[in-house]
Amino acid sequence: MPAPVADLVLTGARVIDPETGLDGVRAVGITGGTITSVGEVAPPAREVWDVTGQVLAPGFIDLHSHAQNTTGLRLQALDGVTTALELEAGVLPVAGAYARAQAEGRPVNFGFSASWTDARMHVLDGVPLAADGSLDLFATHQGLPNWRGPASDRDVARVLDLLEGAVADGALGIGVLVGYAPDSGRAEYFRLAGLAARLGVPTFTHTRYISTAEPGTSLEGALEVIAAAAGTGAHMHMCHVNSTSTRMIDEVAGAIDTARGRGVRVSTEAYPYGAGATVIGAAFLAPDVLSRLGIGPQQLTYLRTGERVADAARLAELRAEDPGGDVVVHFLDEEDPADLAVLERSFTLPDTAIATDAMPLVASGAMPLVASGATPLVTSGGPAAGRGPDPDVWPPAPGLLTHPRSAGSYARTLRWLVRERGLLTLTEALRRSSLLPAQLLEGAVPAMRRKGRVQVGADADLVVLDPDTVTDRATYTRVAPSTGFRHVLVGGTPVVRDGELQLSALPGRPVRSGDR
Repeated sequence: MPAPVADLVLTGARVIDPETGLDGVRAVGITGGTITSVGEVAPPAREVWDVTGQVLAPGFIDLHSHAQNTTGLRLQALDGVTTALELEAGVLPVAGAYARAQAEGRPVNFGFSASWTDARMHVLDGVPLAADGSLDLFATHQGLPNWRGPASDRDVARVLDLLEGAVADGALGIGVLVGYAPDSGRAEYFRLAGLAARLGVPTFTHTRYISTAEPGTSLEGALEVIAAAAGTGAHMHMCHVNSTSTRMIDEVAGAIDTARGRGVRVSTEAYPYGAGATVIGAAFLAPDVLSRLGIGPQQLTYLRTGERVADAARLAELRAEDPGGDVVVHFLDEEDPADLAVLERSFTLPDTAIATDAMPLVASGAMPLVASGATPLVTSGGPAAGRGPDPDVWPPAPGLLTHPRSAGSYARTLRWLVRERGLLTLTEALRRSSLLPAQLLEGAVPAMRRKGRVQVGADADLVVLDPDTVTDRATYTRVAPSTGFRHVLVGGTPVVRDGELQLSALPGRPVRSGDR
């Protein structure tokens, strides 16, 4: 019997499958969005692409992308991403967010967690939840008075009810920005972990503290996550361990490693940059506590104007005028070898996924629309929207800025950590970018067992790259896509072909809890 005819076969590539250990030249056949053959002999096909000399690997799964509009996701596709999930901040209501994304179309697969901060803003400050699940809510309501503080038992119950309903609607877990509400109760966090354990979904936590000064150190914040996992049995994921641990990475990594050895379900992620990005109204950037991060106002770049914040008075002014405005936080000096060594140690912790914390584009020079506490104009485009023109166009217009991690995290990992530093092997970097994130979600999302692999029956979410030339080009002052990714396929559909974005391709599909 003749072999079935595939829709597409890619021939000549070095195929790396992180799960089985396959590393050899193979032909990969794709039919109907699924991998239908991986073998030394190419099957008959309607179309054949010769990718000799390239590496073919599973598409990258980003657990931590706030760049949930078309432009942001296109930048990520050019960095090898085939699935981009908003899990740290999350959204409410999630049903609306999924419906909106499906109606608009997305170049890569997408999914959302349930937002603890949105639920708190709604319950404690009366913020209405947008019917379309807009991601703007967190950034635009930073200045409201109650959501950061303690809540009564009754209000905590209301928050948890909202989160439980969101999981029933497909949320992939619970996003917990407890670092932005450090005065919220420890008991509430523990109850939330118990809810996640009961529902069988992970939590994704921005830890409560970022500091090396007692009390309230980065280690204390990490230990709270570990304790919640140990005390409830929940799977607790610790977001961007590189930035929240800062110079306590050795202590934090040691605690996580020991806890895992005792069966505590704690997972981690990191991105390969010495600067973070957030909203300028974040609790940990207040002038009176900023020094706890080991930095001063001058280590903050306010993206609206591109200025390095001059002093505490200017920081207070910006926080009052535009609390949801985006800011880059230079917590490590990327030109300092000692600081880079601290960052590198974030990646020596075993099973740390690569995740970007991608941010939306910001229109430089645009004036904030509202002052603290007011209700802004909200448009599409994610947490930075509603402040200047809608940036959802391609190519990105001149004058738009974002943290370079939004466009270059995976290429930078392959260039810096693999090719230049040798800190990770190519196979390990690919595993941390694809298989590992899929495995972290499989308990709540059985469908993730078909992602992060190059195997028969797996989803045809694939990247074809040149490991010798792949590189990041984005900087802190320039938005630029990565290069070296020759092809990026989502469900068998090329989103990037021959290094060029396919603007008409919007094959992204939703990823929901319980999907099989």
